[in-house]
Amino acid sequence: MCPDNKPYWKTRTLDEMTNQEWEALCDGCGICCLEKIQYEDTGEVEYTYVACRYLDISACHCRNYENRFRSAVSCAVMTPGNIKQLTWLPATCAYRAVAEGRDLEWWHPLVSNDTQTVHDAGISIRNKAIPGKYIHPKDLEGYLK
Repeated sequence: MCPDNKPYWKTRTLDEMTNQEWEALCDGCGICCLEKIQYEDTGEVEYTYVACRYLDISACHCRNYENRFRSAVSCAVMTPGNIKQLTWLPATCAYRAVAEGRDLEWWHPLVSNDTQTVHDAGISIRNKAIPGKYIHPKDLEGYLK
């Protein structure tokens, strides 16, 4: 907790957070690890059920987190400075919510004190996604969420 017993995400900007606080903002939904289709003409983003090959579908965590940017070329680097430009992040994403001045949802582990609530609320892709395998980009529309 921070001054006035407010949680740190309500009193600090993303830039002011420690690395540990930044990492804790991730709710563990796994949505950012899904293949996405972004339409050039509209900018609309649709998620598929195809997961990165490094995503553990049941745990919704990267199996290669420390080396993810070297191993998975499509893995996006998320920083306090670029969160607002990552328009494909879902509205439920805590990084996006804090960047937009919104509070975390009741199911977020930092609010609920339980890492299972993101799954119980149906937000995560736990056991919904297809484990990473190569699917040609032209065929991804057949796997829309």
